[in-house]
Amino acid sequence: MPRAPSGARGATLWPVPDITAAMERSEAERRFRVLFDTHRRLVLGYALRRVDEPADAADVVAETFLVAWRRLGDVPEGEAARGWLLGVARRVLANHRRGERRRDGLADRLAREVMAVPVERDGHEVVWRALAQLCDEDRELLLLAGWEGLAPAEIAKATGTLAVTVRSRLHRARRRLRAELTALGWEGDPATVHTCAQETVA
Repeated sequence: MPRAPSGARGATLWPVPDITAAMERSEAERRFRVLFDTHRRLVLGYALRRVDEPADAADVVAETFLVAWRRLGDVPEGEAARGWLLGVARRVLANHRRGERRRDGLADRLAREVMAVPVERDGHEVVWRALAQLCDEDRELLLLAGWEGLAPAEIAKATGTLAVTVRSRLHRARRRLRAELTALGWEGDPATVHTCAQETVA
């Protein structure tokens, strides 16, 4: 039987680099970039309508997407991410308000500002006046539906409420908004006024 040549050694097996972790990081970063590019204006618009300073809105956006990065596996795919992100932004805002101990709530600030604007039958100022007369819950639902453009199921995700409950509350909120608009002499359709606010953050 032939013998192996003198001095011959067994083949050395070099360790194969584990690229799985790198691939997972790359995929996570790609998904996060798409998530941010797709929904950042939605979150920014949501924040801008609920804080006093643009810098505060930027902080809300940054913290919201930081949470999204840390919990990327929990973020729903596609359009379902909208309600999830706004739910996070809502909690971030609540934390900001508690931390800063603001003396004036959003409703008081909004009421002071809009009451100083002359009523224009064909303008949007009167809608803000009417919104200022509603309770916080009604106003939040109407802003989420009209300005953020969320469906009832998405609002339910953002607020931690059942979709059927959202539909019922939204119906009542719209009815109360129409009553306030009528009292202010506006004869338009509340469902047609949300595009103005959306364009301001586009």
